[in-house]
Amino acid sequence: MNKAQLVEKIAAETKMTKAHSELVLDQALETIKKTVARGDDVKLVGFGTFSRGKRKARAGRNPQTGATITIPASRVPRFRAGKEFKEQVN
Repeated sequence: MNKAQLVEKIAAETKMTKAHSELVLDQALETIKKTVARGDDVKLVGFGTFSRGKRKARAGRNPQTGATITIPASRVPRFRAGKEFKEQVN
């Protein structure tokens, strides 16, 4: 399912226009991204938790030359599915 299909499904189930549904979806996703970028978690009971994780610096290898390179430490988004979501998928 892509974004357009998701917006269409939301619009059909909530009886909102597609434009309004897309606006609400975009704002929800933007709010989650900003909150996680600040370092706070977003917990949606039954769905899951969005959080920010740390990835340590590590050694890597350039596949073309075989040279060893250092991959710097970084922050990455993480998602942990909630119990209800896991059960529904199973």
